[in-house]
Amino acid sequence: MRNLFVVFLFFFDVVLFAQDMSMTKMIKLSQKGERVVSVMCDRSKLPSAKGTIEQLMQKITDSKACKKLSKRNLEAVAYYLSNGSMKLNAKHIFVPNGAKCPVCGMIVSKYPKWAAMMEVGGKKHYFDGVKDMMKYYIFDADFPYDRSQITHMHVTDFYTLDAIPAKDAYYVIGSKLYGPMGNELIPFASEESAKNFIKDHGGDKIVRFNQITPKMVMALDGIEFDE
Repeated sequence: MRNLFVVFLFFFDVVLFAQDMSMTKMIKLSQKGERVVSVMCDRSKLPSAKGTIEQLMQKITDSKACKKLSKRNLEAVAYYLSNGSMKLNAKHIFVPNGAKCPVCGMIVSKYPKWAAMMEVGGKKHYFDGVKDMMKYYIFDADFPYDRSQITHMHVTDFYTLDAIPAKDAYYVIGSKLYGPMGNELIPFASEESAKNFIKDHGGDKIVRFNQITPKMVMALDGIEFDE
């Protein structure tokens, strides 16, 4: 029995190490992409950050915004467009490899800058953006579960990448910057940060968690919703 326990601990440590390496790889690729863009690309011609990494790689190629890039440099630029400047930080939302958003099915670990997390009855659910987390939270007919069992909801601060309580955050809506699933509710720990973001990237308004409505969430996808 003791030998089995040791084997389990070893396996668990290996899994955690692999997941840490995945996050480290993404951050390093994003940082590399930022360097590549600074010397080999015309930022004004780069495409929006909407889409998967593979889709972004094709968009970058089609845009002709960069000099001829190797596949690795092209991938790095795609990660940079998707995630922005990233630094490894223990306060990030830790997303396990292969974790899929329960709303859209996208692999969340590819987009750590946008990650959100909800824990329900001891089980953690990961989302590729606040918009999908709010769909999971609001639309009980589509996603039936006991809302009283929600113990944690965290989102990722756009600038610091720190995990912050979803109900304490300030959200910018209507900006010109896209997340992996298009228009997003972009979270910040402070109102000042949200206002600074609007100066740089635009935005219609700043809302708090309890001001987010079903109509507002669906409008991000261009869908009219009667409340």
